[in-house]
Amino acid sequence: MGNNILYIEDNPDNMMLVKRALESRGYHLLEAVNGQEGVVKAEKEMVDLILLDINLPDIDGYEVAHRLRHSSKRGLAYIPIIAITANALKGDAEKALSAGCDVYMSKPINIRELWARVEAFVPSPNPRIP
Repeated sequence: MGNNILYIEDNPDNMMLVKRALESRGYHLLEAVNGQEGVVKAEKEMVDLILLDINLPDIDGYEVAHRLRHSSKRGLAYIPIIAITANALKGDAEKALSAGCDVYMSKPINIRELWARVEAFVPSPNPRIP
C-alpha cells in the first residue's frame, strides 16, 4: 500500500492546512480544486485515500463520490473517501455516506482527528509523533 492521498478542496487555506498536516506524517498529497478535476485525477493517479469537500464550485461532493464509486476505473469503488465539510445539518452525514463516502468529518478541521481518520485507512509512513 502506498501513501498517496487526493484532497478535493476549493479553499486554499484548508488545502494548505491539510497538506502540511499530512506531509508531516509522510503522506504525499495530490490536490484538486474542484469536483471535475478531482474525478479526473482519481482516475489517472494511483490514490490510496480521497479527502472530499462537499461544497465545491462545480459539482458537489455527493456527485463526486457517486462518480468515483461508479467510475470505469474499477478500483475507485473501493478507495476510502472521507467527506470533510462545513455542512453540519441533520442528515448531512447520512447523505455523504449514501453517496459513497466512508467517513464524515466536519469543519473546522481538527488535525488530530484528521490524522486518526487517515491512519485508520492508510498507515503513516512516518512513526507516530506523540
